[in-house]
Amino acid sequence: MDSALSDPHNGSAEAGGPTNSTTRPPSTPEGIALAYGSLLLMALLPIFFGALRSVRCARGKNASDMPETITSRDAARFPIIASCTLLGLYLFFKVYFPNKSYTGSVLKTWKTQKSKKGKTAVIQNPTTRDSHSFPSEIFSQEYINLLLSMYFFVLGILALSHTISPFMNKFFPASFPNRQYQLLFTQGSGENKEEIINYEFDTKDLVCLGLSSIVGVWYLLRKHWIANNLFGLAFSLNGVELLHLNNVSTGCILLGGLFIYDVFWVFGTNVMVTVAKSFEAPIKLVFPQDLLEKGLEANNFAMLGLGDVVIPGIFIALLLRFDISLKKNTHTYFYTSFAAYIFGLGLTIFIMHIFKHAQPALLYLVPACIGFPVLVALAKGEVTEMFSYEESNPKDPAAVTESKEGTEASASKGLEKKEK
Repeated sequence: MDSALSDPHNGSAEAGGPTNSTTRPPSTPEGIALAYGSLLLMALLPIFFGALRSVRCARGKNASDMPETITSRDAARFPIIASCTLLGLYLFFKVYFPNKSYTGSVLKTWKTQKSKKGKTAVIQNPTTRDSHSFPSEIFSQEYINLLLSMYFFVLGILALSHTISPFMNKFFPASFPNRQYQLLFTQGSGENKEEIINYEFDTKDLVCLGLSSIVGVWYLLRKHWIANNLFGLAFSLNGVELLHLNNVSTGCILLGGLFIYDVFWVFGTNVMVTVAKSFEAPIKLVFPQDLLEKGLEANNFAMLGLGDVVIPGIFIALLLRFDISLKKNTHTYFYTSFAAYIFGLGLTIFIMHIFKHAQPALLYLVPACIGFPVLVALAKGEVTEMFSYEESNPKDPAAVTESKEGTEASASKGLEKKEK
């Protein structure tokens, strides 16, 4: 949703308008450089490690870790769905909360009153409430953001637990009593029985869940930027790992559609910026520009939407899996697209710093992430192989059947060799 790289308190880049007397003072060059560099590093980490984990995910057998494959139809509909969601949130915040001071306060009406001298005056009646004020009082912005915070509190804990689980396994001793569990929720019975939830976990996962809950409580109580970033990094890495494009053409459709979406909602309207300012959730990576002056309590943030990390990231992860499918022991397309992402995001930061205005990062990332690998494929004569590479959906019954047939065929060949 929030897909613009913004510098909200340095030249009013987020608001997209002139500065005023309430604008915070500009940050130091060192602080700005530290903030931009940190955002770039935080964007690269989930893409790199998420792409590596997507390879293991595609080969995994755990039903709870099976990737979600995005088809060309999904890719074509995604920008439309995202636009409707963004516009709906914008209208909700603008209609119900046109002014933050309006929400939850006593509305002032006016009435006429005659004085002792017979003159008529118009005075305020602060005790009268407007009959149309019920939406703001029922749907208070604070309550809405609290509800969203609880929602992302649960999602963030699960995402962070899944992220740190492989790293934490290295710290558990061999004698650690690790028990296996399965959470299974089905509907129907007999032949019509259908699995709704099938999640497998162990005692180590429960420990990771407890550690992630500490971060969740910290975020819920303080909304600290470090807790926000931990959740944001976890969401990004899980997105790159678990969301798989089925082929390069689908990736081009998805990135092309979101390219138009990003440019329109950032440059054409103030919708995305307004929602980003009103929507309190870990859907963006932030880093303070005044960290050197104020330490951990700094509050002058530059931010990067998670969409600018996950969307190019799943395309870069696809190219890594394509590299592996070529069986040449090289990761040419992965490294090329990864370098292209660094170039595109660096160009975004440079343009934003020069013009002091929020930038749609996909405007620069999409041409770079698609263009650079295609040029390499043209130079190597592998364009046909690139666009013919196809990944099957592991949740598709046909794909599962093909996989079983392939496994049985390989097993039978092995038995024949042994007999010989």
